[in-house]
Amino acid sequence: MHRTIPVLLLGTTLLLSSCGDNDADADGSSVRDGVLEVVMADFHYGDLPGEVPAGTRLTIGNESERELHELVAYRLDDADDRSVADIIATDVGALLGGGPPVAVLLASPGGEQIDAVGDGVLSQPGRYVLLCAVPTGADPDEYLHAVATSEGPPDVAGGAPHFAHGMYAELVVT
Repeated sequence: MHRTIPVLLLGTTLLLSSCGDNDADADGSSVRDGVLEVVMADFHYGDLPGEVPAGTRLTIGNESERELHELVAYRLDDADDRSVADIIATDVGALLGGGPPVAVLLASPGGEQIDAVGDGVLSQPGRYVLLCAVPTGADPDEYLHAVATSEGPPDVAGGAPHFAHGMYAELVVT
């Protein structure tokens, strides 16, 4: 009986290790072939790894039924050691007004990705803030029209931006 337990444990360990997430690389992240698909839903991004390698391309999918979402990526200054939550709570205006983002990717509910700024590639190592600044309840068609016809962030009717509801994250590029 005592010999059976180690054999069972070894067999179970091997079985479980072979049944891992087929969408994950060996390091357990969800980066596959240099691409990280970010699933967006109402007021959050799906499970994100803590780190991705430089050169990773972000793609998005919107699982919301009503809300248009975006992924806006800003690289933080290397000397900035504040938490992303602190930046969002106290200094998001400076972040948004501090220069162009690295990437802005948008998708209507169930729609295709639109590359508004950049192509989603995070080429420079460092810390990045990912956020959605779409106003809550904004009309997706109106917002997309404003994106296509204006310089800078669109000015459309709606409530608080999605990041005010917690739709932000940190991603470290190594």
